[in-house]
Amino acid sequence: MNLSFELLPWQKTVFQDKTRFKVIVAGRRCGKSRLSAVSLLVEGLRCPQGSAVMYVAPTQGQARQIIWDVLMELGREVITSSHVNNMDITLINGAKIYVRGSDRPDTLRGVSLTYLVLDEVADIKAETWEKVLRASLSDKKGSALFIGTPKGRNWFYDMYNLGLAGDDEEWKSWHFTTKDNPLIDPKEIEGAKKTLSSFSFKQEYEASFDNAGTDLFKEKWLRFGEEPSDGVYYLAIDLAGFTNTNYSETRKKRLDESAIAVVKVTDDGVWFVKKIEHGRWDVKDAANRILKNIQEFEPVGVGMERGTVRNAVLPYLSDLMRFKNTYATIQFLTHGGKQKTERIVWALQGRFEHGKVILNEDEDWKEFQDQLLMFPTPQVHDDLIDALSYIDQLAVTSYFTDDQEDEYEPMDFVAGY
Repeated sequence: MNLSFELLPWQKTVFQDKTRFKVIVAGRRCGKSRLSAVSLLVEGLRCPQGSAVMYVAPTQGQARQIIWDVLMELGREVITSSHVNNMDITLINGAKIYVRGSDRPDTLRGVSLTYLVLDEVADIKAETWEKVLRASLSDKKGSALFIGTPKGRNWFYDMYNLGLAGDDEEWKSWHFTTKDNPLIDPKEIEGAKKTLSSFSFKQEYEASFDNAGTDLFKEKWLRFGEEPSDGVYYLAIDLAGFTNTNYSETRKKRLDESAIAVVKVTDDGVWFVKKIEHGRWDVKDAANRILKNIQEFEPVGVGMERGTVRNAVLPYLSDLMRFKNTYATIQFLTHGGKQKTERIVWALQGRFEHGKVILNEDEDWKEFQDQLLMFPTPQVHDDLIDALSYIDQLAVTSYFTDDQEDEYEPMDFVAGY
């Protein structure tokens, strides 16, 4: 029997690739379902006795709607029986294709798989793969296809980056947009672009992870420049939990980072952001980094958020100060009764919009820029912009125009009077 499946160019590229774990980020109507169905049928016919292949969508209803009819149409010559109630298909070699929803996790267990398709991955919980399905591939060293359209940044984004990095030969990633399907009229795509919001078009048609949903901060507001001659330094420190773990690299990326914002504030209230040092440090490393920045920049104000994390680092920092004969008064920063989003917007939005923040042109701001433009987006860190926002509590500057009189003048920094 000769089976012949017509595939689009991008589908052929993915199908012919021999990588074990493939991650496909694709726009709507790109051809994801057809590639999934062809892969399931071919891998099912190759399937050794005692094993099976499986398709998993976020829900059982979605699984039936997305893939069942496509499988039945493409596989009619090699399907001997099918049960729509159980969502099982038996091929001529006796192999099974199981069609399942991740909303019924008990139906995913206890099966030996040689091939797996996870569709609309962004809507499936990471635990479904990590705790249930991954083990099903182990005894036969089965392979898997992760495919879907982005919905923010979650574990699907992590998987995509894992395949892009090239550090693991078992993982590979591709990105395709709706335009990569030549069967879709380009005029239809252009029409959608004109009528849909930029958020929806980027996500659904361009399959973009880099999609700021709130537009609180705009890229055109970013300014880069040299350090001004006047001004004084401030340090704002936002500490994450000090967790010395053996987590996987993917898990570590989800953890918050500690950040030290080093900012020079000029007489007219411009913030020159010298650097924002960040990372996942233990308590001693954090104390050392804070002291080094105090020694280097001699800030007039050092602020640290209240809480148990601050209490953990202060004893180490105090010991280091005595040992190095370097001292600084630590101010305790607060949330001021505001939610994080409100606090960050209050401190930063107006300053960026009116050109009152300048980023050091000699530093790499890629991570900071990503956090700022995506804020607030689930699964995207905000540690760097959170640290920067705390400068607002430390730096007392004038906000009057030149022809107005500023009657307030701080007499003593420590007392704030």
